[in-house]
Amino acid sequence: MTAGGIAALIAAVAFAVLVIFLVKVLMKVDKTVASVQTTITEANNTIRVVTKDVDVLTREVEGLLVKSNELLQDVNQKVATIDPLFTAVADLSESVSELNYSGKNLVSRLGTLGRTTAQATIAGKVGQTAMKFFNQRKQTED
Repeated sequence: MTAGGIAALIAAVAFAVLVIFLVKVLMKVDKTVASVQTTITEANNTIRVVTKDVDVLTREVEGLLVKSNELLQDVNQKVATIDPLFTAVADLSESVSELNYSGKNLVSRLGTLGRTTAQATIAGKVGQTAMKFFNQRKQTED
C-alpha cells in the first residue's frame, strides 16, 4: 500500500464516518420535523375548536347585550315615570311642613288670646266686685 492508497483509505473511512454522522443527524431532524408537524396539526385543530367556541360566545354575548340594553331602556322609562311622583311627594312634604308651621302659629296665637281673655275676665270680675262694693257703700251712705 502506498501513501496514495493509505490516504484514499483514510479519506474513505473519514467519508464513511461523516455519512454515518449525517445520517444520525438527519434522522433526528426527521423526528423533530415530524414532532413539529404533529404539534402544528394539533394547534390547528385546537384553533378551529376555539374559533367555533368564540363564535358561539360572541353570538351569546351579543344577545345578552341586546337584552341588557332593552332592560336598561325599560328601567330608564320607569324611572322617568316615577320622577313626577317623587316631585309630588316633595311638594306634599313641603306643604305639610308649611301646614305644621301654620298650626303652631295658630296654637301660639290662641294661647296668647286665651291669656288675654283670662286677664280681661279677671279684670271684669274685679270691676264688677268694685262696682258692687261702691254701690253698697253709696246705698249705706244715703
